[in-house]
Amino acid sequence: MHKKVFQLLVDNTSGVLSRISGLFSRRGYNIESITAGLTADPRFTRITIVASGDDEILDQIEKQVSKLVDVRDIKILEPENSVYRELALVKVRTNSEQRQGVISVADIFRAKIIDVAPESLIVELTGNQEKIDAFIKLLEGYEILELARTGIAGLGRGIENVTYL
Repeated sequence: MHKKVFQLLVDNTSGVLSRISGLFSRRGYNIESITAGLTADPRFTRITIVASGDDEILDQIEKQVSKLVDVRDIKILEPENSVYRELALVKVRTNSEQRQGVISVADIFRAKIIDVAPESLIVELTGNQEKIDAFIKLLEGYEILELARTGIAGLGRGIENVTYL
């Protein structure tokens, strides 16, 4: 099993995300994460999908997705030629004695404390998946009350593969 990051440029129309995710569910393909948002041109949406499977399945995903009417461009974001980021919000139960320990771990990872309550902290962290996984692992001695991760957003490095429509 391999992972591949697909970057799609699609028409910004209602139901486009549903049609793309429907293709995955009909074919039994696995989506590990999916993110979507407007581009600099509001006519288009950029969708980043991380999928897993063997090479044959991943090739089929690329071919099937590229056939969809709304898809204007599809690229594979190779790790060595791309930048990936993910956002995580982590709510940790803390009392007054534990609070500084969580803040210290957050500082090491350049995370931000974005909410402080009497019995919890919310930490905001951005980075690659490995960084976020490492941060969560270091919090094992604390109780994580809630965790929200956005999934990967990514762009290719440089200007060689920019799509102009």
